[in-house]
Amino acid sequence: MVELIGKEKYTLGEGPYYDPRFQRLSWVDIPEKKLWIMGADRKKYAVDLPQKAGAAVPLADSEGFLLALEDGLYLYEDGQIKRHMDLSNVYKSYWRSNDAKADALGRLWFGASVDDGIHEDEGNLYTLSGSAPVIAVAGTKISNGMAWNKNKTKFYFSDSPKQAVFVYDYDEKNARLSNEKVLFQVSDGVSDGLTIDADDNLWIAFWGGSRIEKRDGRTGALLETVPVPAKQVTSCCFGDEDLMTLYITTAGIGQDGEYDGCLFRYRTDVKGVKPDYFMA
Repeated sequence: MVELIGKEKYTLGEGPYYDPRFQRLSWVDIPEKKLWIMGADRKKYAVDLPQKAGAAVPLADSEGFLLALEDGLYLYEDGQIKRHMDLSNVYKSYWRSNDAKADALGRLWFGASVDDGIHEDEGNLYTLSGSAPVIAVAGTKISNGMAWNKNKTKFYFSDSPKQAVFVYDYDEKNARLSNEKVLFQVSDGVSDGLTIDADDNLWIAFWGGSRIEKRDGRTGALLETVPVPAKQVTSCCFGDEDLMTLYITTAGIGQDGEYDGCLFRYRTDVKGVKPDYFMA
């Protein structure tokens, strides 16, 4: 059974990231333009951001974060926010950054999505390892969860409105994807953020589905369902010293349930994997 972590509600909690170096959980509240941080003492505090943040990825060489904001990538270090890369010439005017993660070599993977309620969903999944972003998956709808298997030969990707979670062959050296396949189709809710455990099984949040699903990373078979008392379940990550606690974010937007928008934790019987960090 999931455990409630406080009664605070977040409009659109997303992108949880547990950093074992500092025993720190972080996540963003996208429309509220906030980065939230919770330390080992369970005290929470917010950092006000200048724009909506799709994700905040911890940096390899400091306690700071790479922020995926509306018009670019920014660094937050020592209380200061500065632009790392302008994406205004990459994004269309009605796009914004969505989910983002670092890979094992310190490269950033980040998605763009539509955020105006007018245009048809569109965007791309990008990777960044040099001076300019490169399209890794073109023509995405809403780029969401990402994960790599332990051998770094497979890449998993949740493109939410396509009603599927995809798997690709992964060339780690060149950050290239090939042989797109549907790992499994989604029929109840929308697949949102995801993470992977040490056995190469996926844990996937379901927007509109009030649950986390554990899926076999090789076959897509359903292994476990974790009910969550909030309708819009947005993402999850493994944390705590033993990496066996699943932290779960949800969204309260448009909902009036007692726990919609709250933060949860769930003790699993499997270890997660250590997170990767962005190398600025």
